Amino acid sequence: MKKKLKITFNAPVVLTFALVCLVALILSFITFGASNKLLFMTYRSSLLSPLTYLRLFTHVLGHSSWAHFIGNMSYILLLGPMLEEKYGSSEITWIIVVTALVTGIVNCLFFPLTALCGASGVVFAFILLTSFTGFKQGELPVSVILVALIYIGQQVYDGLFVQDNISNLSHIIGGLVGAVIGYRLNKKR
Repeated sequence: MKKKLKITFNAPVVLTFALVCLVALILSFITFGASNKLLFMTYRSSLLSPLTYLRLFTHVLGHSSWAHFIGNMSYILLLGPMLEEKYGSSEITWIIVVTALVTGIVNCLFFPLTALCGASGVVFAFILLTSFTGFKQGELPVSVILVALIYIGQQVYDGLFVQDNISNLSHIIGGLVGAVIGYRLNKKR
């Protein structure tokens, strides 16, 4: 007897996050970027505006182009379901929220003239978190060290020597958030 193939919503947080990012990108195209500036970018603005605080979280949903979106979602959809299966939906939600908040605050404090938009910090949090999946108490896997050196090292190099519109600091901060949370989550287990 043949089993029927069924499609499952296997990683609800990651899939919903990707879908909301897609909706935000479409809104940005429809509004010629106005929705990104209003809701999906963080930058220094009046502390009296409630949107300033909202954007500290929602900037990870916006993307500046299809290429930017596809680059981030490729990693998020590759790594996220595995992480959500291992750690659970609530932990993945927490990681996304903490990464958004920390990268948003750091950007506003240290780069007041620069708007931050996109899920790259979340991508780097997931990359470093993934390297902790085989972590055991009292051990530091070589894979964690190599991933940190390669990904964080590349961002430091790019931040110092490459002039582009990429926020290397948000990548580094996201990676550090993923590493700290990955260490703590796996230490508990």
